[in-house]
Amino acid sequence: MRNLLIFILVLIVIWWVRRALQKPRAGRGGGASDEGRRQTPERMLACAHCGVHVPESEGVQAGEHFFCSEAHRKLGARRG
Repeated sequence: MRNLLIFILVLIVIWWVRRALQKPRAGRGGGASDEGRRQTPERMLACAHCGVHVPESEGVQAGEHFFCSEAHRKLGARRG
């Protein structure tokens, strides 16, 4: 019986320590929840040189063409 009580006590301590070490959740402190801060999806654009689709914020815009990197912008758009 004594061993069972010690085992239960150890489990409770582990649970308490684990809970204390977790990052505080946004909903507990009165802050905005993660669901309320969801971002809108970002547009994926095709590179004019290689055709790979990348997020608009990570690519390079040159005139009317969009490129996946500065190197492909320097090479220019492929024709055909």
